[in-house]
Amino acid sequence: MTASAEAQRLLPRPLLVTLTVLLCAMVLTPILYIVLASLNTDVGVAGGEFWPSTFSGESYTQIWTTAALSTGIVNSLIVCGLTAIASALLGTTTAYVLVRYAFVGRLTILRGLVGLQSIPGTLMLLPVFVLFSSAGNYLGLTVIGTRWGLFVAYLTFALPFSTWVMVTYLRAMPRELEEAARTEGASTLVILWRIVFPLSLPAIVVSGIFAFLLGWNDVLFASVLTRPETQTAAVALQIFGSTQEGGALPVYSQMMAASLICAAPVVLLYLAFQRYLVGGLTAGGVK
Repeated sequence: MTASAEAQRLLPRPLLVTLTVLLCAMVLTPILYIVLASLNTDVGVAGGEFWPSTFSGESYTQIWTTAALSTGIVNSLIVCGLTAIASALLGTTTAYVLVRYAFVGRLTILRGLVGLQSIPGTLMLLPVFVLFSSAGNYLGLTVIGTRWGLFVAYLTFALPFSTWVMVTYLRAMPRELEEAARTEGASTLVILWRIVFPLSLPAIVVSGIFAFLLGWNDVLFASVLTRPETQTAAVALQIFGSTQEGGALPVYSQMMAASLICAAPVVLLYLAFQRYLVGGLTAGGVK
């Protein structure tokens, strides 16, 4: 029985259509308002207009001078992109070792990966800041205010999740593929590059995207570990929104435009890797 037939069996068709329309309206109405507000003027949005009396794209041009979005977006793409790539690659290799090899402390590491997911990020803000500050004092390294310092912080939180995602995926991958490659004289690195990575691509993409979103949506660590030259898009958007509060005429249209610009890379990322995300962690490993 197909999914649509199963849904119609559980709910009458009129009720199913009504619920679908209501859910779509709940999701799409705020997005539609943001888009329309970004195409409206600041005066029109402040006046409560839902449908703009005059459509204008000035907010998309003015936002680059009123908010430091260009620098923030570039910094976010660099830091979050490197975090996604590094966490996916390191998570895959680490998970392969944890799944395919037995050694002392293996179960402790696996349990620790699960336990690390329960620690809130706000609890780690002060220890991370003190650790990075101490590294600057004792090692002569400038960590606070740099992109690579923020990259290390994001990688610290993204790597356990990526590793656990890959552990659950690699457990379902048949060992016969690797054993066949070893009989042909392939080394472990060749097996990783030619077999494990290609067959694990759906899970690698999922773990990489989650790592990317972890850094892209973060404001707490980015606001503490960066300076104006290295601040991310989320921090720039927060600063821009807070500076406009209490003004004579809040630039709501520009704030909506800035929000859409900051959300565009994430939407494009999902569209680009949609076919991998649909398969997700349930994609088959045998070709």
